[in-house]
Amino acid sequence: MSIGLIGKKIGMTREFFESGIVIPVTVLSVEKGRILDVITKEKRGYNAIQVGFGKIKNSKLTKQMKGFFAKKSTEPKKFLKEFRVENTADYKTGNEIGIELFKDQKFVDISSKTIGKGFAGVMKRHNFSGLRASHGVSVSHRAHGSTGQNQDPGKVFKGKKMAGHMGDKLRTIQNLEVIKFDTENNLIFVKGSVPGSKNSSVLIQKTAKSINRSTTIERMKKNLTETVDSGKKSKTVKATPEKKPETKVDDKKKVETKSKEVKK
Repeated sequence: MSIGLIGKKIGMTREFFESGIVIPVTVLSVEKGRILDVITKEKRGYNAIQVGFGKIKNSKLTKQMKGFFAKKSTEPKKFLKEFRVENTADYKTGNEIGIELFKDQKFVDISSKTIGKGFAGVMKRHNFSGLRASHGVSVSHRAHGSTGQNQDPGKVFKGKKMAGHMGDKLRTIQNLEVIKFDTENNLIFVKGSVPGSKNSSVLIQKTAKSINRSTTIERMKKNLTETVDSGKKSKTVKATPEKKPETKVDDKKKVETKSKEVKK
């Protein structure tokens, strides 16, 4: 697991570019995280750092957490997160990690809890078509139908698609493109949608997969340079003067002139 930051999903908006392209973006507010503890292999068998994010009132803490933050001599943090690290010598307790962590990143992975939908039926939850709306079907238009089999096996198998609780699950969307950074206001503009409702907490990390594709901004710049180059070529073609077609001499005249030269 690479080092990440916990932010807040503010909402969605649009980014306009000079070329006329409009991109839908999700705005994420990122707070600086403070390293509270450096975990080594001698302590727990692995190298990691513990980072605290967000603010919380001291009255909302338990006695155990009050003692923990008093021991670390830091203000209380709302979220505590561990990140595995190869070399612990690069990190010290009390140091802060901010948005500059993703400055060179073109793509990121974002994890968050999806919007909870409550108890949902099979048509909404699993996209069932439902039963007929007429001709003998009574009180079971949106029902899922039979779920079991015969006396053998005599049970409903686990994982059967049925009505139940929908949403409110931790989901990760990989390879989301970063459109813009606002370092003054600690904002990241990410292309596309991010799981969760407004003001929900979001975990932003570096991509787990290696990506070879170009970004939207890179493609736009490439298209602009191609159009400019094609325009210049067309102008140069028009500027060059047209060559006059050479007057062709008939083959018979050429033969006659050659014969006269031979006689001489």
